[in-house]
Amino acid sequence: MDNLTSGSTFFLMGFTDIREIQILHAMLFLLIYLAALLGNLLIILVTTKDHCLHTPMYFFLKNLSFLDLGLISITVPKSITNSLMNYNTISFLGCVSQVFFFFSLATTEVALLTVMSYDRYVAICHPLRYDSIMSRGSCVRMAASSWLSGGLNAILHTASTFSTPTCGSPEVHQFFCDVPQLLSLACSPNTGEFVVIGLSLVFDFGCFVFIDISYIYIFSTVLRMPSREGRARVFSTCLPHLIVVTLFLSSGFFAYLHPLPKSPSLSDLLISVFYTVVPPTMNPLIYSLRNKDMKTALKKLRMTRVCQLS
Repeated sequence: MDNLTSGSTFFLMGFTDIREIQILHAMLFLLIYLAALLGNLLIILVTTKDHCLHTPMYFFLKNLSFLDLGLISITVPKSITNSLMNYNTISFLGCVSQVFFFFSLATTEVALLTVMSYDRYVAICHPLRYDSIMSRGSCVRMAASSWLSGGLNAILHTASTFSTPTCGSPEVHQFFCDVPQLLSLACSPNTGEFVVIGLSLVFDFGCFVFIDISYIYIFSTVLRMPSREGRARVFSTCLPHLIVVTLFLSSGFFAYLHPLPKSPSLSDLLISVFYTVVPPTMNPLIYSLRNKDMKTALKKLRMTRVCQLS
């Protein structure tokens, strides 16, 4: 039995050991990472600079962009480096950090997406009460509660995951330290972590149901709108949002609920991409960069920059 300590090392087996595919994987992940980085940084910059965007919706979008930057940065750069250098190790403390920050940011994102769906529900279904319900104080409290729930969940997952000794070779058949793979290394069933996973799934499922109910009310209100352009605008934003949320949560549910096979398949790795890489990359396109107000703010920022240079 090999008990892992702070000086131990895990081996991230990744997608393949074929050198050519490793290089291809690194290049693809690099392009995705740069796109996510650019999109989310633009959102943070624009929503900070443009005073017209200092509204509850864009306040939550800015928080979401911070989360997405962190969520993709804790897994993808390490995977790119390992693939390019043909070096698949990660330290024990590095693995602990990945688990902690992944759960902290992912849980906060689920909670924040729920808050954002509520914001849209109030804006569309109760527009006259919007300013009183979504006051600045209420927005700050909702955002703070989302971050707090993520931090508490991360502490529980990290403490329980690494509380059980491991047996055999510390090979993690993922491109990052994913909890299901870490649990497969344990010498005995980690009851504490299974309980924490169960509580997390209940929380995530509750958020998913709340989001769905919010959008049912939103869509029923939108369908009664006389303006076809208004309906199209709402649907073009809400439907992609719902699709990404569904992919994010359903892939996470599948990864944490289905039994791990003795020989992990490529599909298991691809499923993990849907809840670690896809949301941070797609969110800027769905929530903001297709938004008319955001496009106007980007043009204003660009014109200001041109005037300063000239």
